Amino acid sequence: MNVTEVYKGISGNSSIGVLNIPPSLNKAINIFTVIILFITMISLGCTMELSKIRAHLFKPKGVAIALLAQFGIMPLTAFSLAKMLQMDPIKAVTVLICGCCPGGSLSNIFSLAIKGDMNLSIVMTTCSCIAALGLMPLLLYIYCQGFPGLENAVPYVGIISALMFTLVPCGIGIIINHYRPNYSSVIKKAGLSILIVAGIIVFSLSGVAIRDVLWMVLTPDVLFVGALMPLIGFTLGYVMSVICRLSPQCSRTVSMETGCQNIQLCVTILKVAFPPEVIGPMFLFPLIYYTFQCTEAILLTLCFRCYQAFKPPAEDGVNVKQVEVMQP
Repeated sequence: MNVTEVYKGISGNSSIGVLNIPPSLNKAINIFTVIILFITMISLGCTMELSKIRAHLFKPKGVAIALLAQFGIMPLTAFSLAKMLQMDPIKAVTVLICGCCPGGSLSNIFSLAIKGDMNLSIVMTTCSCIAALGLMPLLLYIYCQGFPGLENAVPYVGIISALMFTLVPCGIGIIINHYRPNYSSVIKKAGLSILIVAGIIVFSLSGVAIRDVLWMVLTPDVLFVGALMPLIGFTLGYVMSVICRLSPQCSRTVSMETGCQNIQLCVTILKVAFPPEVIGPMFLFPLIYYTFQCTEAILLTLCFRCYQAFKPPAEDGVNVKQVEVMQP
């Protein structure tokens, strides 16, 4: 029994999966989605340095805590919200796939904005992409047991293929940055331009494809999950880091890494691994998550910057005390 037949059997008369996209349009969306993922991962690889990766691997406490937060908090949050809202199987598996995805490159940008540990951020993104190859299918298998009918409905082969596909361009980027570091900045700038163009094309084509069924994905339960998942990730990632006694800088980094998912990978899996008549407009859920993720991360960054602006500098206070003690 293939994926389409499985979902027809468990969805009943649910209309969320009804989406008829012309084959040529569907193929064009798939191609540009893969291009976006490829460019994102090769650009991410160009930010990685082997020496820094080795340094963190020899002191793995921060990376271990970040991995535990990434693959512990987010999948459990996705599962809990889907169960609490009693989502239908197609919505549930979409939310679970998003929750089980590794960290994305956007976390590096927000870690920089919030003055986190950039070395830890980049190494964490690298390690989570590698760890996802085994952990993502395993976690999906475990959590899908909680939804009747989903046990055999997840396209594990397609997911593993997509994960392996991400490692190739990431490895290419690492090699370029190691042997030809002067090319890295050029590739990142060119990659950004291609991403913007490809993103606009995908957004436009997707709008044409789902213009009649867009209302099906913009439901209260989907919007609620999209807004709450990243916020829970940011909050619990920070709390967990503080409990494990990481430095404030590392704690902020783990917070960003936990809440920011690899949206490009999630979209690719949903769009390429699932037939359009199965996934329906729910392949746009990662974009909803992305919107809330960016909004909440920006607000957290602004709150942190305001706190820093009004907080009295600790070093000045120490210096004043030292001067007072030295005076006769």
